[in-house]
Amino acid sequence: MIAYLFPGQGAQTPGFLHRLGGDRPHPGIARTLNEASDALGENVLALDTADALASTVAVQVALVVAAVAGARALADEGIEPEAVAGLSVGAYGAAVVCGAIAFADALKLVRLRATLMQNAYPHGYGMLAVLGLNETELARAIADSGADAYIGNLNAPRQIVVSGSDAALAQVRDIALSRGARKAERLCVSVPSHCVLLDDAAMQLTEAARDVRMGAPRIPYVGNRGARVLRHADAVREDLATNLRYPVRWHDSTVALSELGATVFVEMPPGQTLSQLATEALPDAAAIAMDASPAASVAARVRAACRRAQA
Repeated sequence: MIAYLFPGQGAQTPGFLHRLGGDRPHPGIARTLNEASDALGENVLALDTADALASTVAVQVALVVAAVAGARALADEGIEPEAVAGLSVGAYGAAVVCGAIAFADALKLVRLRATLMQNAYPHGYGMLAVLGLNETELARAIADSGADAYIGNLNAPRQIVVSGSDAALAQVRDIALSRGARKAERLCVSVPSHCVLLDDAAMQLTEAARDVRMGAPRIPYVGNRGARVLRHADAVREDLATNLRYPVRWHDSTVALSELGATVFVEMPPGQTLSQLATEALPDAAAIAMDASPAASVAARVRAACRRAQA
């Protein structure tokens, strides 16, 4: 069983949209870039410059475009997922590929999502990745710091992301390192995602999402908040509209995909973090990152992985 993983903010690097598909972009990628540009009324290839990526809006929109482009290119090569999950804004790409929301509608909702987040916290906030402490240990470190910080992403049992102000994250970093964390580094994210600080933004996005047409996923879609399969349109709508406000239990989502029967995990572009996490969580599974590789070569690797899994 093939599961697609869709990355979230932090996976972006300058030029990543231009690198899709390698030296010879796949026709499916070109079609998707054109469709996205038409839907948004702007050239999406202008969103991946270093200057543009200083904007949360540009980052989130471009990430969804890249992931959907990768999935469509693989579909043209005969590879289709049997389950999907996306981390944070990656959930929108997952929802498009599973048929729950139209691509154009997802892009417009993502643009609003990112705008609300950016307007709420234009500067002075972000996210800190802490390696080496579990959820209980890190929660205690946050509490003892007295800082206005919150657990945002649970990527692995001992790889957890904290959201908050710059000052709060600095305090948490010092305490976490003093208590045995191997590493504590700021992510390339300029907003405090997945915590109560975005409560107002989530309420506004929920209101806007009510007017967006959604359908039941045609394949299992694993949500962010509860790390469980969501099979109804309204459940997907709620997950998309509110995941910016609640912690993402990504490790549990990966395990849920495995429990569904997934043995081959394919990470949509850009980046390789989610496939690496899948390898750590599920050593017997195959994990492949598409990133900037040609769709045909990725499709060949996926077919080979499926044959090995069935052997």
